[in-house]
Amino acid sequence: MNTNNIFPSGFSPVSRVWIYQSNRPFNEQEIQEINEQLLQFTSQWNAHGAPVKGWGQVVLGQVIVLIADESQTTVSGCSTDSSVRIIKSIEKQYEVNMFDRLLLGFIVKDKVQLLPMAQVAYALEKGYIDENTIYLNNTVLTRQELDTHWLQPLKDSWIARKLGVKA
Repeated sequence: MNTNNIFPSGFSPVSRVWIYQSNRPFNEQEIQEINEQLLQFTSQWNAHGAPVKGWGQVVLGQVIVLIADESQTTVSGCSTDSSVRIIKSIEKQYEVNMFDRLLLGFIVKDKVQLLPMAQVAYALEKGYIDENTIYLNNTVLTRQELDTHWLQPLKDSWIARKLGVKA
């Protein structure tokens, strides 16, 4: 799956990335409102008074990606805290959970499907997902990793190693 058309160009490969996966898809209206809030946030994002070149958007209908280009301004703890605050505000506003790290995201029939880690082996066994199903590796930390390792076949992920999935 190609993400080149999703994310903006002009960000350093070492830009910091944060990925927040919602426990449900957002509807069109919610996506519009959230993207507007993220645009307002990133346009005013500062680290110790210096502007941070940032970007944030809902992608795949239920995942928020934030990018901060640190080639000009390093993101401080305070500016990271402010990004978490906006995500927590979105959580409250739309009654979603954006911090459930136990739900793993997969692309099934062009939609994000969430599975608890405990059910992945069962889903594989029943053919709901297979070794080529795209997994959302939300642990990526940089723009370069986002481009190369965010959406990856299950067989290339840490889950495959954990479950002993053969490619």
